[in-house]
Amino acid sequence: MPRESLLTDITTGFTSLNRLLDTYHPAAMVVETGAIVSVSTGIAVVSGLPGVGYDELVKFRNGDYGIAFNIDEDEVGVVLLGKSDVLRAGDSVERTGRVMDAPVGDALLGRVVDPIGRPLDGKGAVKSTKRLPIERSARDIMDRSPVNAPLQTGIIAIDALTPIGRGQRELILGDRQTGKTSIAVAAILNSKKENVVCVYCTIGRRASAVANVIAQLAENGAMEYTTVVMAEGDDAPGLMYVAPYAATSIAEQFMEAGRDVLIIYDDLTQHAEAYRTISLLLRRPPGREAFPGDIFYIHSRLLERATHLRKELGGGSLTALPIIETDAQDISAYIPTNLISITDGQIYLSPTLFELEILPAIDVGKSVSRVGGNAQCKAYRAVAGDLKLAYAQFEEMESFARFGTHLDSATQKIVDHGERIRACLKQSEIDRASLNEQICLLLALAKGLFDAVALTDMPGAQNVVRRAAAELPMEIVARFASQKLSDDDSNAILDHLKAAIAKKAVES
Repeated sequence: MPRESLLTDITTGFTSLNRLLDTYHPAAMVVETGAIVSVSTGIAVVSGLPGVGYDELVKFRNGDYGIAFNIDEDEVGVVLLGKSDVLRAGDSVERTGRVMDAPVGDALLGRVVDPIGRPLDGKGAVKSTKRLPIERSARDIMDRSPVNAPLQTGIIAIDALTPIGRGQRELILGDRQTGKTSIAVAAILNSKKENVVCVYCTIGRRASAVANVIAQLAENGAMEYTTVVMAEGDDAPGLMYVAPYAATSIAEQFMEAGRDVLIIYDDLTQHAEAYRTISLLLRRPPGREAFPGDIFYIHSRLLERATHLRKELGGGSLTALPIIETDAQDISAYIPTNLISITDGQIYLSPTLFELEILPAIDVGKSVSRVGGNAQCKAYRAVAGDLKLAYAQFEEMESFARFGTHLDSATQKIVDHGERIRACLKQSEIDRASLNEQICLLLALAKGLFDAVALTDMPGAQNVVRRAAAELPMEIVARFASQKLSDDDSNAILDHLKAAIAKKAVES
C-alpha cells in the first residue's frame, strides 16, 4: 500500500475515533440503578448505587425524587421529597447525575410553588427557562458592598428604632401568636413603593394560615412582585428542609439581575425540627436537644447568602427576615441563640405587650439592629436619636406608677412623654406610615407637640400630623433621604405642623 494512502486511512480513522469520543457520555450510555432496602417516614435506605454523590438527586420508580444524604460503603441514606407510603422495599432507584435545582426568573412572580417548582396555585406549569441549584456558595467578601440603604417597612417602631438595611439579616422572634407573620406581611406590602421584589417561604405552616397570607397579599396587589414557596406541615420532612434553600436561589436570581429582594423564612424553627427528624431517622449522632451537631451550619450557610452586591456586579441586594418561634419567652434556647448569633439584629415580639393590645408588640428594649443608623435615612437621626432612651426610661418608671407611687413632676413628665411615644408606635396590621409621615410624627414627639394632647385624643392628633406630612414642600421632602435635617428644615416642619394642629382645634 502506498505510504500516502496509509497516512490518509490512519488520519481518517483518528478523526472518526475523535468524533465517537466527543459524542460518548457515560451517563447517557449506562444508567446506574439500585433498589430500596427499607423505607421509613421521610427517608429510604438504598443499595446498588456505588457511584452516587452527596446531595445528588435520585429518582424512584413512581417518579418521586430523593436526595442522597448518607453515603456509606454499601448503602445510601436518601431523604425523600415525596410521600413514603407509596414506596416499597425492592423498588428500583436510579441516579440522575445532578443536584436538586429550582426554576428561577420573572415567571415565578405572582406564583405559588413548592420547593421543586411544581405549581400549587392552579395556574398551570411554571414557564421558566432557567434553573439554579438550591445549594449555592455565599458571595465572597470582596463581592459585597456595605449595607447603607434602608428597607422601609412602614412600621415606625422598626424604621425608627431597629432599622433594616438592604442586604441585612434581621431576625423576627417571639412566642406563638404574637404577630411575627404580620410584620413580615407588612414589609412585603410596603415593598411595592420601595420597588423591592419579595419571596415568601413558608415552612411547615398550616395550609389555611398560608392561604390567608396569600389572600391578603393578592387583595393588596402584592402578588405582582412576590413569589410564594410553600412546604406545608404535612409534607415530607425533606421537602421542608430544602424549601428555604430553593427560595433563596429564586431570590438570588433577581439579586444578580441588579434588583433589591426581600426574602422571608416563616419559620426556621420548623426547618430545624424537620432537619432533626431527618437526622435522627438516618441515625446521625444527636447533640443538644437531640439536634445534630451541624444544625448551626445549615442556617449559617443559608443566611450568609443575604448580601448587598457591589455596583460592578449589578448592585442588587438580598435582605433576609428569618422568623423563629420561642417557647415561654425563652430567647436563650438553643435555636434562638444560634440564629441571634448568625443574624445582624433581632426584632423581639412580647406576648405581654400583645395581650395589652400594644401592637405591633415589639419589645424595644430587646430589639436591636447591629447595622443601626447606617441603614437608615439620615433625617431620622435628628428626630429618633433619643427616642429609644426616652422610651426605656418610661418603661422603667411605669412600673412604679402602676403601684400608685407618688411621682415628682420630672418623673411624671417622663411617664407622660413615654405614654405618647407608645401611642405613636401603635399601628394596626394594615397601617403603614410613609417616610414623610414618620419624620413628622417623630419630630412632633421630640419637640413636645403631643405632650398637651390627652391620650384619648392621640389617634386624632396623629392623623392630623400625617395628613399635614403629605403637604410638606417638596424641596424639604427631597432632603429626607440624602442629608440630616437642618435647623431651618426642622423649624419649617414644626411651623407647618403647629398650623395644622391649630386649624384642627379651631374646626373642632
